[in-house]
Order: sequence, then structure tokens, then C-alpha cells
Amino acid sequence: MKITDSQKPSPAGFQTVSFEGIGLSCEMIEPVDLESDRDWEQIVSGLKPWGEVPDPGKIRVSSLSEDERGPIAILEGDKDWVAEFLPWGSDGLIRMRAVAPSSITQAPCGGYRWNGADIVLIRELCSDDYDINIQISESLNSGDSELAKKLLWGCGDLLGRHHREVESTRTTPPDPRRWNKRMQGLEEKLRSQSIWRAPHSRDAECMLSIGDLRLSDFSEGSIKIGRPRLSDALLTSECEFPAIRDLSSLIHDLSRLHFQNSCDIDIVELRSSLIDGWKHSAPEKWCSDSVFYSHRGGLAIWEYEQCLLDVVEAVSHQSGAPQPATAIIGYVTPYQKKMFNNRVLGAFSMMAGFFGLASLVNTFPPSQDEIPLPLFSLLLSFLLLRYYRSLAPPPELPFTRFA
Repeated sequence: MKITDSQKPSPAGFQTVSFEGIGLSCEMIEPVDLESDRDWEQIVSGLKPWGEVPDPGKIRVSSLSEDERGPIAILEGDKDWVAEFLPWGSDGLIRMRAVAPSSITQAPCGGYRWNGADIVLIRELCSDDYDINIQISESLNSGDSELAKKLLWGCGDLLGRHHREVESTRTTPPDPRRWNKRMQGLEEKLRSQSIWRAPHSRDAECMLSIGDLRLSDFSEGSIKIGRPRLSDALLTSECEFPAIRDLSSLIHDLSRLHFQNSCDIDIVELRSSLIDGWKHSAPEKWCSDSVFYSHRGGLAIWEYEQCLLDVVEAVSHQSGAPQPATAIIGYVTPYQKKMFNNRVLGAFSMMAGFFGLASLVNTFPPSQDEIPLPLFSLLLSFLLLRYYRSLAPPPELPFTRFA
């Protein structure tokens, strides 16, 4: 992507930068300079604070760094603070996530907004050196599958407990039309050869989801509410998402970790532990069998979305094919073909059921000689439907097992 001139205004101490590429574009608001204490005062002068933030006049900028999510400043004052900049903004729900009644999350204690958009998040600096991502990596490298599964089960359980606590905060009906439209937008921008639309389950309610979630966001007993990823700016969402999307983000991060460590532990066992941990404590409706039902999208379609988001970011950086996302997408077509073949049985079930009901209606009231055939048709319809549902790929099996 190339830098282009931007005519949009920016707050004092910031600059707006536009990027354009083939089918992709975004705008970023970044601090012009942040080296002296007076720079910090200028940066926050035009912003509206919320929550707990440090007194700008008593702050000293200790250090400035940057990661893939944007600049990070360490501030010293009456406390030590971390200022995390959001170059491409957010979905507007960060403040709601921060004040949501969850004892699980490490949320920002405050921040700064401009024109209604989050620009900076403020956290108190903590010295928590418990990194579950490193522990899982070490267990994968050492071949300790029991420890890895235990850690992953704990992550899933923690996420489920968070979802249970925020269940009452905000829920809206499922939004499959916008979800499918978003998927279409991703595929069109990438000129993808794979196409996937799904009806989704009625139990997959929209809720106050975390969004992008990594194993590195988990510490002992808490989950960090982090900043949005670049793909959220390259393809802005016009909808909210179900809880299973948070789980899919974590599942896909497990795939990254498994690929990076090139371990021999079966990933199916690891995925099962993570999923079982989440189902143990998540709201029953959000983790029901119908939500996981692959023929209606299930976990699989959200995992597919995570892979596409990885590819979108790689295209914007021209950094080459991201793995394992690209390899996983290559198995989506065989996965869909298997489900399509399964639908033949579903069609037979509908035909048998229709024939049975039509026979009963046409012969009503039926004689004893006329009852066996429609009853047999209805029984056959039920058995075929049950068998068809049993053929749905289980969520613990990755796409790569359907070559």
C-alpha cells in the first residue's frame, strides 16, 4: 500500500495518513512527535478523556516503542502508566468493554477520544510476567501434551466465564445477512477462489465480543482487552458478532502456534481441549450444538474468516503468503464439497418427509392399509435427517483433515 495525501483533519499533535492499495485502503491517525513531556500535553490537549487518566502536567514520557498494533508510550507520574495509541481507531465498543461487569478482563482504565473515536487507551503499568503463550509453546516443543491441553482448557474456560459475565450487558439477534456480506467483501478484495455463505444458528446471538483474541492476551485468571488489528481498518465491520467468533480467533491463534512450533502433538486434541474448556463455562445457548453445527456455518466459517483476515494484512504489507492461514484456506473447498455431498441425504430426508405428510393428507382419514407407507416415509425421513446431522464435521477437526 502506498501513502497518499489526506485532507481529513486531525487533533493537535497528530497527523492523518492515508494508504491505498489494490482493493484496499485505510486511514491512520498517528502522533507527530512524542519525545518530551510537553509533547504529551499537546497530544492530549485536543482529546476528550474518559475513565481514569493521568494528570498531563505531571507526566514524564519514559519510553516509546511500537508493535503491530501501533505506538506504545510508558508514562511516569504518580503511577506508572501505559498509553496505547490506536492508529486506525476501533469499532467504538472499547469503552463499553472496559466498563462491562467482568471480573475476568484486564481492561483499559481510561483513554482519550476525538470526534467520538478512540485515539489512545490508558492502562496502569503492571509487572505480570505470567505468559501463557510461552508456556503453551514450551509444552508443545517438549511434547508435553497433557500440560498443553490443560493450559488450553484453562484459556477456553476463562473465555467462557467472561462471556457468561457479560451476557447481560448487550445481546442482539443474529445477523447472518451482514455476516455473509462481510465475508463476501473479504473474498472480493482478495479475489478469493473460495466462497462461503452460511445461514448460521438462531442461538448465535450478537454480543459484546472481544474481537481479535490471542493466547498472549491470557494471563493467570484474566484476559487482556487489546487493540484492534490492522484488518479491522482495511475492512471495517458494520455488524456485531457472536461469542463463537471470539473462540474462533483463539482457535486460529492455536493453529499459528502449532505451525510455528512444528510439534508432533495432534492438533485435534489441542483444539478439543480449548473448545471443551469454553463450553464448560460459556452460556449454554451460545455454545449449543446448533451454534457449532458445521452445516450451518458453526465454528468453521468463523475460522475461515480469521484466515482471510490474515491474508488481508499480508497483502497490505506485501509480506508473502501468511501461514498457516493460506494452507488452511486451500482445504476449504474439499471441506465444503464434503458438506455438499452430505446434503444429498438431507434432500432425501425432506423428500421422504414430504411424501409421508402428503400421503396422510390425501388419504385423511387413512384406513389401516394406508397408514404403513406414510409412517414408513416419515420414519425414513427422521432417520435420514439424523444421519445427515451426524455427518456434519465436528468443530475439533481442522480443515486440513478433509483433503
